[in-house]
Amino acid sequence: MKLNLPNKLTLARMCMVPFLMIFITFDFGLGIWSRLIAAAFFALASATDFVDGYIARRDNLVTNFGKFMDPLADKLMVFVALISLCYVTGRDTLYIEGLGKYGIDKAEVVYGVCLLAATVIVIFRELAVTSMRMVVTNTDGVVIAANWLGKVKTCVQIGFILSAIIEPMFDYEFLGGHAVSYVLMAAMVVMTVWSGLEYFKGYWKYINPSV
Repeated sequence: MKLNLPNKLTLARMCMVPFLMIFITFDFGLGIWSRLIAAAFFALASATDFVDGYIARRDNLVTNFGKFMDPLADKLMVFVALISLCYVTGRDTLYIEGLGKYGIDKAEVVYGVCLLAATVIVIFRELAVTSMRMVVTNTDGVVIAANWLGKVKTCVQIGFILSAIIEPMFDYEFLGGHAVSYVLMAAMVVMTVWSGLEYFKGYWKYINPSV
C-alpha cells in the first residue's frame, strides 16, 4: 500500500505515542530532560496533527485510510498523555519526609484527583462523540464537520498537556506548583463538555431509537 504524505505523518504521530508515554512515566536518571523530551514528542506529534490535515485538504489527498487513522491517532495521543500524567501524579503523591519516612503530599493529591476527573471527562466525551458519529454516518450517511469549538477544544487539550508535563520543572509553592495547569485544565474541561454538547445537539435529530 502506497501512503501519501498526510498518511505518513499520521503514522509517524502514532509511532511517537509509545515514546511519549515512556518519557512521561520514567526519567531514566535524566531529571528534567526526560520531561523536556516528553514535551518535545508531544509538541511534534501535535504539529503533525495540524500539518497532515492541512496538506490533505490543500492537495486533495483525503483518503479513507486517513479518515480512519487520523482521528484514531489524535485520540491515542491525548489519551496516552493524560493517563500517563495521572499515573505519574499518583506516584508523586508520596514524598520522603526523612530517612525511611513517607508522607502524603496533600496538594499533589488534590491535583491528582482533579486530573483524574478531567481525564475521565475527556475520554468519555471523545468516545461518545465518535460512537455517535459512526452510528449516524453508517445509518444515514450524515457527516457533521468539526466546528470551531472542536478545534479550540483540541488546542486547549494540547496546551494543558504540555503545561502538565513542563510545569513541575519549576519549583514554586502556589497551588502546589500547578497554577498554570489548573487554569488550562479548567479550560479543557469547559471546552470538552461544551463542544461535546454541541455535537450531540447536531447529531441527535438523526438518532432513531427504533432502528
